[in-house]
Amino acid sequence: MRRFHLAEPLVMLATVVQWLVLSIFTGAIVGVGCTIFLRALFATAGRAYAAPLWLQMALLPVGGFANGLLLHYGYKLRRSTFNDNAIVAVNEQHGKLPFRTMWIKPVAALITLGCGGSAGKEGPCSHIGASLAATVGRLLRLNPEMRKRLLACGVSAGFSSVFGTPIAGAIYGVEMLAIGRIRHDFLFPGIVAGVTAFEVSRYLGVPYPQYHIAFTGDFTELLFLKTVVIGILCGAVAWLFVELLRQARKLFGALKQRYDLWPPLMPTLGGVVLALLILAIPNQYLGLSLPLMDRALHGDAMPYLGFLWKALLVAITLGSGFYGGIVTPQFVIGAVTGGAFAHFLGLNAALGAAVGLVAVVASASNAPIAAILMGIELFGADSTLYVAGACVAAYLIIGHRSVYPEQQIAYSKSSWIFARADLPVGQEKVRLSYGLLRWWRMRRRRAQRIENADS
Repeated sequence: MRRFHLAEPLVMLATVVQWLVLSIFTGAIVGVGCTIFLRALFATAGRAYAAPLWLQMALLPVGGFANGLLLHYGYKLRRSTFNDNAIVAVNEQHGKLPFRTMWIKPVAALITLGCGGSAGKEGPCSHIGASLAATVGRLLRLNPEMRKRLLACGVSAGFSSVFGTPIAGAIYGVEMLAIGRIRHDFLFPGIVAGVTAFEVSRYLGVPYPQYHIAFTGDFTELLFLKTVVIGILCGAVAWLFVELLRQARKLFGALKQRYDLWPPLMPTLGGVVLALLILAIPNQYLGLSLPLMDRALHGDAMPYLGFLWKALLVAITLGSGFYGGIVTPQFVIGAVTGGAFAHFLGLNAALGAAVGLVAVVASASNAPIAAILMGIELFGADSTLYVAGACVAAYLIIGHRSVYPEQQIAYSKSSWIFARADLPVGQEKVRLSYGLLRWWRMRRRRAQRIENADS
């Protein structure tokens, strides 16, 4: 087939210019929106740490009830039937999101984190980014394919604004859509929007932490294998975290259905459970737990079961119906895990915490490329070889599970496992491949024949 010698590069140049304009405009709007949310968060989150224990215990069920009321009655304001989940919007709704209810999740997150609920801050920012981008697409009357790209730009911009890692945040917003597949046509708009949102937020005064981890020294195969072991461990921890989250949602859903409970009572009940748990679990695992993560990255000793306490509190918080982000908890869980177990491998605790932080993100979110880039942006280029093997190993260990039940499976992670393409993780039942099952049956029959011959 004859190629267009001049028309094609001109069209691609026009495409680049088009997405430069759209992405910069969208990224700037998202940066402003996320900055407003983050400013409100900084003014409210973390106050519960200094409160007396009885007040902390009282705030959790009260915050749960307020959260439940907001989510239950707030969504009755929407006129459309569109789901407000960004992954669903890109994969199934042609980039459309409801606008009238955009404010609900950010306000709910402020309530969750303000009362001490264990969750993250990036979920509301990605929601703000997706909603604003969807609105821009609607106002400009873009076609469905361009709307999807623009919405993915908004998600990337939201993540970049809150993480302080513009490239990793942009890639994360694209990679999280499906396991094993990246829409490369989303990358340029996502990166431009992500860098723009980050620069706008930084200009408006949003602080971003800087970490100085000593990744210097000669790199050896043994050291590489040790970081892979950290990745395997973090993959197992991420597997536990996802299962705890899934079981918590299932349990609270079953209670609601069995006793026909009023929906706002579910996060209230979750708040009661959290209040009872902090009688035995330190309150440093409540809220964002960023001071705990910072201590791990500075090489302080971490408790061996610290990852379990954080995972449990997050599972109950989000599983009962509170709203909040799911990535910041992965940072904390990974840093605590890596810092606690690094000395068993002869690694520096801070190095183990840094590798663990990105490895849990790679596995629980199924975003290994974004996690590797995040390690580079957070800890410097010297960390590349340390985090790469750990992130990919963790990504494989968790299998076909995700903190995002709406995340689609594009390709199976193993030739020994079969999973249908383009189904959400929460709906697909992965199973062993036919070839592996046939090999296993033949092996069992052979063993049976040998056993019969010996008898």
